[in-house]
Order: sequence, then C-alpha cells, then structure tokens
Amino acid sequence: MTEPADYGRLIVQGADRPGIVATVSGALTEHGANIVALDQSSSDPSGGRFFQRTVFHLPGLSEKLDALHGALDAKLGDELGLDFRLVEARRRKRVAIFVSKMDHCLLDLLWRQRRGEIPMTVPMVVSNHPDLGDDVRQFGIPFFHVPVERGKKAVAEKEQLNLLKGNVDLLVLARYMQILSGEFLDELGVPVINIHHSFLPAFMGAGPYQRAKERGVKLVGATAHYVTEDLDEGPIIEQDVIRVSHHESVRDLQRKGADVERLVLSRAVGWHCEDRVLRDGNSTVVF
Repeated sequence: MTEPADYGRLIVQGADRPGIVATVSGALTEHGANIVALDQSSSDPSGGRFFQRTVFHLPGLSEKLDALHGALDAKLGDELGLDFRLVEARRRKRVAIFVSKMDHCLLDLLWRQRRGEIPMTVPMVVSNHPDLGDDVRQFGIPFFHVPVERGKKAVAEKEQLNLLKGNVDLLVLARYMQILSGEFLDELGVPVINIHHSFLPAFMGAGPYQRAKERGVKLVGATAHYVTEDLDEGPIIEQDVIRVSHHESVRDLQRKGADVERLVLSRAVGWHCEDRVLRDGNSTVVF
C-alpha cells in the first residue's frame, strides 16, 4: 500500500499541554497542506504525554519539505518543546531481515512486500546459515551468509554492520536465533523488531511446544517488540493468540504457532513502516 505523491506524515509526541492540535493544524494550513487523517492520544490531560499522527496532502511536497520542517521546528520544537518527525509517505522504509533456518516469517514478509501489502523495500536478507539463500534469491533480493562461530560473535556482528550501516531504516529479526549485543544495537542506530512465541505459562529454551503440549496449554501466541539490550524486554508492538486443545499434536501446535507469528510480525512491521508506532519509554502507542 503506497501513498500517492504529495502525501506526508507528521508524528508528534511530548508533554501534553493546551494548543498542540491547533498549532499543528495552523502550521500545516499556513503552508497549504490539507489534513486527511489525524489520530491523537493523551495519557493524562494534566501533566501527561501527548501523541499525534497526522497524514496530510501538500502539492509539491518534496520541494516544500525543508521549509515546512523549519516552520514546525520553530512552533513545535522551540515553542512547545515537542519531538516530531516529518516524512514523505511515498518513501518506503528500507528493511533488512535477519533469519536463521525457519522460513515462515521471512517468506511471509517477502511475499507481502512483493504484493505491496507492506510499504517497504528489502535491500538484503542476512542469515547465520546458508539454507534459505535460494528461497530469498527467487524474490530478487540479495542474500548474505554471515556465520556466527562460537566465541566469534563480535567478528560476525562487525561484518553485519558493514552490510547494514547507512543502507537500512529498520532491521527485522524473522526468527533469527542469535542474541544481538548492546554494542551492535548502539552502532546500528536504527530500530530492530523481533518476533517470538508466547505461551501461558511461558516456556523458555529448547522444545517449548513439546513442554506446552505436556502442560495442556490452551493458547499459543506471538509477541512482536522492539529490541533492546535487555533480552525480550523491549516495547511491545503487537500480540495475538490462537486457541488449541488436547486433540492437537505437538506438530499441530507448531503449525498454529507459526501462523500467528507470521500475522503478528507482518502487522508490527507494516505499522512501523506506516509510522503508526510511537515509542514512549518501554511502551508504545499504536495508531
């Protein structure tokens, strides 16, 4: 889903106070923009946090973007102390994908990208195993095999950074079975989204579906979140579950788990690429 030319998105967040919506509307109107969609939320009108996503149409946007950014910086940044992002909606995010051996999330993302369901380009897929190279190349996307040898993770991460830095706006871990170091995340400098299964109760480590079956789990699900240095503790973007029963085998649970992982990850990546996800500390607001 690609926005037509001359559509822009303005993302605003910061301390809530009277007049923010009027200021945004006024600044856009002064530059000839027409607001076509607006979502906003406040955690508390008295001292809370304010969030807003505005979609607008402005003929000749590319040529007027710098002037509009300067005006918004003066009104929103200097006067109101707010953070904001101004983007052209037609410019797709450049999304790299890391994967190991499981292909279900990877191929789903590549298929949705090819069909135009997610507004992104995929400049590369990187894997610590060579297994999925032929599948990726069928989509016309470069595939890089970067093995992660025991005790040499820093070497692999340096090679990965050489591929990524300056070339991507987002990194997606589509069942990449390696932990990224804090140094890697800091140097990469772009958001990273991860997907993992979710059980009630939680089963960590190897064989989670076998143990879920043994405990009689009735729900399996998935969680997509931004990656931080704290393992699986980053801000949650999307979650979903599907019911299971005692009739189903471990293989059935794995299949259903893969289905929900695909859906949750594609939603999270799509929302991020449409600038619908606003991070607030260790939480998110999703419009």
